[in-house]
Amino acid sequence: MDDNRNRQLIQRFYWEMWNRFDKTAIPEILAEDLQFRGSLGQYKNGRAEFGEYVDFIQRAFPDFSNEIEEVISEGDKAFARLTFRGTHRGEVFGIAPTGRRIQYAGAAVFEFNGERISKVWVLGDIYGLISQLEPK
Repeated sequence: MDDNRNRQLIQRFYWEMWNRFDKTAIPEILAEDLQFRGSLGQYKNGRAEFGEYVDFIQRAFPDFSNEIEEVISEGDKAFARLTFRGTHRGEVFGIAPTGRRIQYAGAAVFEFNGERISKVWVLGDIYGLISQLEPK
């Protein structure tokens, strides 16, 4: 797989599906049998379950955004270092909405199958996120 193509798919993955919550891009970017592990610990198989996870994140952080800090790509695998931001407007980890702005670091490992992303494993600084949401 072309490293440039991998980078473009990762950029579309974050820009279209996460920064814009545009689920219409899912069939173009993600393999039908996608395996996804989100930074909030949820596992999803297939495009439909992934779409449900996007909805969950949008309810919790309606202005959620991702900034790609770095991408390293080789063959059919890539790694992205990220910064996640948003405003806590929906329950997450059993914590009621706080209205607080959050920012935490993350990383994702991607695998590609032809022209689409087939696996994503996202690791977020969950401790950092929860510490921003808990009562002071």
